[in-house]
Amino acid sequence: MKIAVTAASGRLGHALLRLLPEQAGVADIVAVARDPARVQVPGIEKRSGDYQSPDGMRAALRGIDTVVMISAPVAAGGERVGLHRNVIAAARRSGVQRVLFTSVIGNGLEMDTMFGATQKVNRQTEADLQDSGLGWLIGRNGLYLELDLIQMRKANETGVYTNPAGEGRCPYISIDEIAYAYARLATDGGQSGKIYNISGEALSQAALLRLACEVFGLRVRYEVISDEECIAKFLALMPQRGEAVARMLTGCFQSIRAGAFDVPSHFREATGRPAKSVREMMLEIRSAT
Repeated sequence: MKIAVTAASGRLGHALLRLLPEQAGVADIVAVARDPARVQVPGIEKRSGDYQSPDGMRAALRGIDTVVMISAPVAAGGERVGLHRNVIAAARRSGVQRVLFTSVIGNGLEMDTMFGATQKVNRQTEADLQDSGLGWLIGRNGLYLELDLIQMRKANETGVYTNPAGEGRCPYISIDEIAYAYARLATDGGQSGKIYNISGEALSQAALLRLACEVFGLRVRYEVISDEECIAKFLALMPQRGEAVARMLTGCFQSIRAGAFDVPSHFREATGRPAKSVREMMLEIRSAT
């Protein structure tokens, strides 16, 4: 069974390509990326494939049995529903048997937040895949633990970590843990026609920060700020990404506050073991940095 990972040059793509050889032979793994030279995993076949080029993606997926379609980045340019449809159509025309899509957790309450527009893309792609005639499997990922840890560790400079999430609970999960789940799912041909929450332990922002302080030796307290203050914060931190991304990221914290991401985990059903605890994942991240 030949497995391709699309958008393979990003964080999740690299993590998945490092773990897949533990589940499948290296010769059966293909990395597909707009710029294959950016895939820094040795021994893996690399092919050029761009979500904006249906013909190029069709050629990249020739001879592939299973595709892990990593969601197009929000700031990638182009209309993301159309980009995903290009990959699905290319997979169908290339004779691919099964497509796994990396989506995002949510119980529907997030649709009334500034994250709603992004989530609508994810849910539309899920529907498109289910209607494609291909074998399919959808993983709804928890939020990347590493990204919030970056901000928490940076907050050690001021002693205050801020966002509008309040007491809402959210299941954060490390990129490596997500990659482990997709490596298992991609190599298990019996897994099809299911939607899994690839998530684990749910914590409030204050509880997450307390763990980060213990593991990383931080002295930081949590403060709730308004949505408007959060947008301004992201614009100051990442001016190059613009207001749309600042609003989307603020929408993630709105979703946490609303309880939209406090969903049950299906990690055991997907992989055969429970997700690691947040403390375990933090310790692994600390060891790797």
